[in-house]
Amino acid sequence: MATGRKRVGLALSGGGARGAGHVGVLEVLDREKVPIDYIAGASAGSLVGAAYAAGIRGKRLVELTRQTRWRNAARLTWPHNGLVSFAPLERHLITAIGDITFADLEIPFAALTTDMATGELVVLRDGRVAPAVRASCSVPGVVTPLEMDGRMLADGGIVNNLPISVVRDMGADVVLAVALFKPRGKRPSGLGGILVAAVEYMLIRAGDDPTSADVCISLPMAGLGSILKQSGAERAMALGRQMAEEAMPRIRALL
Repeated sequence: MATGRKRVGLALSGGGARGAGHVGVLEVLDREKVPIDYIAGASAGSLVGAAYAAGIRGKRLVELTRQTRWRNAARLTWPHNGLVSFAPLERHLITAIGDITFADLEIPFAALTTDMATGELVVLRDGRVAPAVRASCSVPGVVTPLEMDGRMLADGGIVNNLPISVVRDMGADVVLAVALFKPRGKRPSGLGGILVAAVEYMLIRAGDDPTSADVCISLPMAGLGSILKQSGAERAMALGRQMAEEAMPRIRALL
């Protein structure tokens, strides 16, 4: 970390396939030479954040995003604690960044998880990176939680889906947040639309207040398809670039 300037932290929210939007934001921050000193991520935000913290940038990060598909992230499992396992996702990440520890990362990074016995937020910053990211991405009820240090850990977005406070605790003077959920501003339609809207609002409320970030970049995505369909990665990355470019005047003013 450089001295004599404000230390910048990045808070990346969860959001399934919408996580590709984080990549578009990071492309713009890199192009504009915005320094990143700390990263915290929940769920999909932990996956992108870990890769970036490990030194995967630019075209390599875009390519990794394009290569990450359900077929190399999940496999069906005996329906005891989940319907699928994210063991393949863990292996996929290891292939990309190596079986490294948090201490090996270029940028200090935190993966958010939830203790399924207590509902406690568990912030992982030590040990192996790939299992921590796997746990952070494991949506309970669908994906099998991960047993780590005697705890059953699952998706951190349940407790905090926008980890602004975590990045501040890590030492950031300025926090840039990327939110993959925002209020729709219109009434949902049909049973499915109402259900998805309810989930989106719960995830918004589960995160830190977006206004507590110095700059919050919210990506205007809605609907179940944008959470599940990885075919929408290009659109999500394009939206990330667009919204980051619009936010750059505010970011420059802060730095």
